[in-house]
Amino acid sequence: MDNQDKQKLEHLRHSSAHLLAAAVIDIWPHAKQTIGPAIENGFYEDLDLGDIKISEKDFPKIEQKMHEIVKGWKQFERIEVNKEEALKAFSKNEYKHELIEEFAKDGKILTIYKSGDYVDLCRGGHDMDPSKDIKHFKLTKIAGAYWRGSEKNKMLTRIYGTAFYTKEDLDNYLKMQEEAEKRDHKKIGKELELFIFSETSPGMPYFLPKGLIVFNGLLNFSRKMHKDFGYDEIMTPVMSKKALYESSGHWFHYREDMFISPMSYLRKDSKDPYEGQEVFGIKPMNCPNAMTVFGSKTRSYRDLPMRLAETTVLHRFELSGTLNGLFRAREFHQDDSHTFLAISQVGEEFEKIMEMISISYRAFNLKYKLRFGTRPENFMGESKDWDIAEKELQKVLDKSGVEYFVAEGEGAFYGPKVDILMKDSLGREWQTGTIQLDFQQPKNFKLKYTDNEGKEIQPVVFHKAILGSFERFMAIIIEDLEGKLPLWLSPVQVALLPITDRHEEFAKTISDQLKTMGIRTIVDSSKERLQAKIRNHTLQRTPILGIIGDKEIEQNGLSVRSRDGKDLGFQKIDDFVGFLQTQIDKKVS
Repeated sequence: MDNQDKQKLEHLRHSSAHLLAAAVIDIWPHAKQTIGPAIENGFYEDLDLGDIKISEKDFPKIEQKMHEIVKGWKQFERIEVNKEEALKAFSKNEYKHELIEEFAKDGKILTIYKSGDYVDLCRGGHDMDPSKDIKHFKLTKIAGAYWRGSEKNKMLTRIYGTAFYTKEDLDNYLKMQEEAEKRDHKKIGKELELFIFSETSPGMPYFLPKGLIVFNGLLNFSRKMHKDFGYDEIMTPVMSKKALYESSGHWFHYREDMFISPMSYLRKDSKDPYEGQEVFGIKPMNCPNAMTVFGSKTRSYRDLPMRLAETTVLHRFELSGTLNGLFRAREFHQDDSHTFLAISQVGEEFEKIMEMISISYRAFNLKYKLRFGTRPENFMGESKDWDIAEKELQKVLDKSGVEYFVAEGEGAFYGPKVDILMKDSLGREWQTGTIQLDFQQPKNFKLKYTDNEGKEIQPVVFHKAILGSFERFMAIIIEDLEGKLPLWLSPVQVALLPITDRHEEFAKTISDQLKTMGIRTIVDSSKERLQAKIRNHTLQRTPILGIIGDKEIEQNGLSVRSRDGKDLGFQKIDDFVGFLQTQIDKKVS
């Protein structure tokens, strides 16, 4: 889908949000519309319904009303109004009043759009022929949402929906959503006892024992790879004075997305509760701290490239309405790194990064492509440095054979970047990792190294995260694989199933041997029949099941099957251990 088609679809969906609001107000006249944007894969409308409670059972009635109303919508009529006219048009809607006051203060043109008998305050972007085009839509879910995302404001009712130009596209999307619901990582995470969430720490996961095994598996995989490629791991403070973020620029550009805490150090006799107050920020990213480490001593060209890896916990104050399990959390960890280097080293270093990307995604059998973002209009730094960097990056991309496309002008303002995009088994595209070349942060922190002539030179920095957030990556692979994690990553790798009580002792002997090899094993000593045990462990997505009965004890082995029901035959214990170790070492699923 090209940009023009994407915009048309966005306009269709935004128009559908208007239609949804019109239908709700027609059914419940005291309802107040607030905002209704198009979003990825659909749209939503936030409504104040007063004391009225609605649920998904009301969707057929609302959809029917939408179909009735849209027949009279020939167009969206644009009407420019002044502040007084706008306030009068929405005299009973305090939410629109707040927006009108804000827009007027900023000097924005106020526009009302009229479709049929429905009017709304809106900046535009609508379908050109609504009565013809808005036919294939579906309301999908209902949720609560605070007005403007602030928990200090009133809770509204948010209705989500989607819309397409054809019935076929809508049907395909709904089928995909049905399949995605089965694979929902929050649902599977609960079933497999991987993680939970609690209202006491919204947006911050509690990893349970099994889930922590998976998390640590990703962490250790990343740590080993970074060590093999010459990175030194560091750990830096989670909380820093705002001065650090002022130096980096995050205090001015990112403050609203940070957790900020005033710290007070009071004298016992003080009457002022804010005496000695100093403001700290909980770090949302590792780069300012990595800059501090580089700048902590004099550096030489012999120190470069200087590769620093860090997985310290990060916090970002995501709005409550945007939180989505491990996909969008307020607390997370990244396979983060910062490599300080000379501009002449960019190409060679990027080749190593490309190799790390290949190793990482091959371990999960994931296909990916790359998006190469080039110099934006508001770039910082020297044009000649950008020219060198972009040329070197593109040369490596061409040589790699990996699919990529150029996104003109979509680099960061401080340097070109390469984003990793992958598709899961449902065809959904995710951005996971990113590699960004930075000219600006070293300048902000006045970082220097001395070259072979003793001259001070400013380094450049590769910011890199390959898997990205471990939490988000974990959610992606859980959904992509329906919870069937690769053998090397599964919290339980082998379940031994004794057929009767007299077979348990032999099963425990095998279990002890496997555990000494570092293989995560359980023995199912329940009184269930064998078929029930097989079913239970299949539902738990245990990769390998070992069945033990009289024949197996007599032949000093076990009958092996996979979680997908594949019979792997009888194996002697030593052969079984070797088979498992080979699969794990090769990162085979």
